[in-house]
Amino acid sequence: MAKDSIYDKDAADYAVNFIECLSHTKGKWSGKPFELIDWQEQIIRDLFGTLKPDGYRQFNTAYIEIPKKMGKSELAAAVALLLTCGDGEERAEVYGCAADRQQASIVFEVAADMVRMSPALSKRVKILSATKRIVFQPTNSFYQVLSAEAYSKHGFNIHGVVFDELHTQPNRKLFDVMTKGSGDARTQPLYFLITTAGSETKSICYETHQKAKDLMEKRKIDSTFYPVIYGADELDDWTDPKVWKKANPSLGITVGIDKVKAACESAKQNPAEENAFRQLRLNQWVKQAVRWMPMDKWDKCAFAVNEEDLLGRVCYGGLDLSSSIDITAFVLVFPPLDEDDKYIILPYFWLPEETLSARVNRDHVPYDVWEKQGQLKTTEGNVVHYGFIEKFIEELGEKYNIREIAFDRWGAVQMVQNLEGMGFTVVPFGQGFKDMSPPTKELMKLTLEEKVAHGGHPVLRWMMDNIFVRTDPAGNIKPDKEKSSEKIDGAVATIMALDRAIRCGNDTSASVYDNRGILFI
Repeated sequence: MAKDSIYDKDAADYAVNFIECLSHTKGKWSGKPFELIDWQEQIIRDLFGTLKPDGYRQFNTAYIEIPKKMGKSELAAAVALLLTCGDGEERAEVYGCAADRQQASIVFEVAADMVRMSPALSKRVKILSATKRIVFQPTNSFYQVLSAEAYSKHGFNIHGVVFDELHTQPNRKLFDVMTKGSGDARTQPLYFLITTAGSETKSICYETHQKAKDLMEKRKIDSTFYPVIYGADELDDWTDPKVWKKANPSLGITVGIDKVKAACESAKQNPAEENAFRQLRLNQWVKQAVRWMPMDKWDKCAFAVNEEDLLGRVCYGGLDLSSSIDITAFVLVFPPLDEDDKYIILPYFWLPEETLSARVNRDHVPYDVWEKQGQLKTTEGNVVHYGFIEKFIEELGEKYNIREIAFDRWGAVQMVQNLEGMGFTVVPFGQGFKDMSPPTKELMKLTLEEKVAHGGHPVLRWMMDNIFVRTDPAGNIKPDKEKSSEKIDGAVATIMALDRAIRCGNDTSASVYDNRGILFI
């Protein structure tokens, strides 16, 4: 607390009482009074009860960093409603911000449900669901959803901003528009920033995280900024339940320790999950230094693959063209014939012949050795000759029963039309979390279970070792072509083909996704 600030218990009590008149909206808590957990009450009392000598609030920025499932959305919604309906501000403008409209809508929907469950508020508040706006009629104040796409709309007169999952902001533009000068006309604007830790250290969230740490550790002074960080320290043992408790102040209330224990056990078995566990459950800024695929586990799946044995068998293709001067990858995945069989992977790669030696010198990758071994093919000229690849795939189609070919819809238009002309069924495959996450997780699961056979193909092995994954707030993953500085095209093609093989199998009956649902790790 600043030297000249005062703690006004009445103001703090008022804010706490307003929130505790609201109701929870989800799960087993739904409909029950919103009783603030100790850590939440401390934040509300400090923010709304710490006043300057002139009687206005001292803090105008609150940075709350906390693991997932701690009651973040409920607290953010309650603060948004308090600023809109309970702060005595005429024509207050309160905005809910997130990376995209869907994420920004999460807190809005909670707030709208809180209004519907409150007889006092529902009489005075109008909910405009289509435009994601809540209007408090007595003061003509509103709470409005905004997303990063809408950052160009200047001219705000802000009384409050609730920023949800600040770490997912694609850049600093929306943050700057909402926080720099936009609340100057108000006496006590509040920027309420709430987030889990991220992995991108060149971001507005990490910058704000660093400021919060500097203030907490007395390296900087800013009496208007209120920092709260719940998380494990860098050297803490991430498998220790005491560390979980320290990082998760709502443990045993909003999330059971059994859930965290199960997630930890899973992360111990699968090194690729360790980062996600530490980021989402322990709120650590995990720099993506751990490659995704544990190569010792991948190498255990180097079971011999005999192409002759596969003749006539059902399989699915994945095609990743990247650019015409780069590696093109085509991968076939054969679904297992029975319980004891494995998913068999047959990869093919092409590079332009004329750029091969220059590329070896530049990338320090043994493309020339792989070409001599027959593991990589070259096409004439200095760009990949797609006609050559189409002919090759056509010949593969005569040997194997290629049911479908999945492709990244970017840049493959002409080749796709040509393949369709040859009679192949070609299906576009999105590169976002929705499409990529299930088969990416499935590939890891099958690898750990040794249910994959890839014959130790060196080019595919190199690409698997290059993969870094990106994780979204819901725990979905996908290969990250930006972070994976080396080539991963073959891995992406494998994941796409694996998805089709799992969904369609050897016949058109139900897929494993239908039988047991998508895998959530």
